[in-house]
Amino acid sequence: MPGRLQDRIALITGSSSGIGRATAILYASEGAKLVCADLNEGTWREAAPSDESNGPTHERIEQNGGEAIFVKTDVSDPKSVEAAVAAAVEEFGRLDIMINNAGFAMESRTPGPIWELSTDLFHKTASVNINGVFYGVKYAAAQMIKQDPLPNGDRGVILNAASVLGLVGSEGAAAYCTSKGAVANMTRAAAMDCAPKGIRVNAVNPGYIETHMTDPVLKNAQAKQFVDSMHPLRGVGKPMDIARAYLFLASDDANWMTGVNMPVDGGYTAR
Repeated sequence: MPGRLQDRIALITGSSSGIGRATAILYASEGAKLVCADLNEGTWREAAPSDESNGPTHERIEQNGGEAIFVKTDVSDPKSVEAAVAAAVEEFGRLDIMINNAGFAMESRTPGPIWELSTDLFHKTASVNINGVFYGVKYAAAQMIKQDPLPNGDRGVILNAASVLGLVGSEGAAAYCTSKGAVANMTRAAAMDCAPKGIRVNAVNPGYIETHMTDPVLKNAQAKQFVDSMHPLRGVGKPMDIARAYLFLASDDANWMTGVNMPVDGGYTAR
């Protein structure tokens, strides 16, 4: 039986580890062809212990019988993101799904109040978490509006990685919260621009997930217990919890959804 994303072309930034890796592998299992975009194809080695698999993401997909390529991409560089979109079209003929997943939380290692936040850290966070998403939306949409629609009427789907910390505040994380709040509202604005063109734009707002990005916090047993308590349903999440949300939003099941910020957070924002 054909998969839910059969023969659709998906480009995922930050695909070498964590949520991006889990999503790429899940998409491939549902029939998608993948463009795995990241700074380094080998960052899977930094993945959390819950990721027991080995090898670069695109190679894992190929070993499982899927189709995938790796494109070295720096999302803070607009030309690099534009080139990744062009590589998808050159390899597969079109781009159906763009996931702007790449991001980081520099403050997770050195949290502190906003008056101690360095301007350099703030701008570095914005360059990836805000600018990188903007470039991904911009160049993916520009490609998608030129394409013939799929049988369901979509010309494409753009999905952005926001966060629960883009919906609520948190002490010691002003740069990260600001960046993810920007992504949440950029998603709404882009959805309004893209809807008449048959392009859906949505965001996923994860709670705390076991990845190398959250490892500085979660490796402390006391901190882990506290963070677990903030997620009433089974504590901290796994990358696959978010990958499944990305699968739903890219599938035909969500073809009347746009401009949505979907919390997937074990109840974090229900408090």
